[in-house]
Amino acid sequence: MRPKDSLAEAHDRVVAGRAADGDPRAFEVLVRRYSTLMRVYARSILGTNDEVDDVVQEAFVTAWQQLELLEDPGAVKGWLMRIVSRRSIDRLRARHEHEDIIDYDPPAEAAASPAQVAQARSLADAVGAALASLPAGQRRCWLLKEVAEYSYREIAADLEIPESTVRGLISRARVNMAREMQAWR
Repeated sequence: MRPKDSLAEAHDRVVAGRAADGDPRAFEVLVRRYSTLMRVYARSILGTNDEVDDVVQEAFVTAWQQLELLEDPGAVKGWLMRIVSRRSIDRLRARHEHEDIIDYDPPAEAAASPAQVAQARSLADAVGAALASLPAGQRRCWLLKEVAEYSYREIAADLEIPESTVRGLISRARVNMAREMQAWR
């Protein structure tokens, strides 16, 4: 097995430790390992794909510059997610309150009928509105659990709250989402 392959299979603690020591190949492994998850999470916060790549790139630049400050290399996933969360929120704060242009409307797939496309968009809008109606804590916990597929323990560590609080927030978020999405059942 080549060293690069063994590094790709190594535990986060080992990879992050080597990256903190200045190993660019180890950092590359972290980028490949977590960039998709970070993109999905950034997209869920930003509500659009327009700034996702920039936010994720900024998060990785910050991570590279501050990796030696990470106290527990085994917690690098949660640390990266906190960075991308903060960068995404910074982008939201910097946005103007008005929309300058209408979102780009990509062409429908050849197999999708106009009715199917309209229904899918309507459902996506309803989910977005339901998420927007949740209190911030419930929304964050729900997104980390349902979109990023974090465990309750990982969410608690990421948000620095007790695991029991996470369970309660997710439970209330699920009830609220079900109520908001009742029309789609």
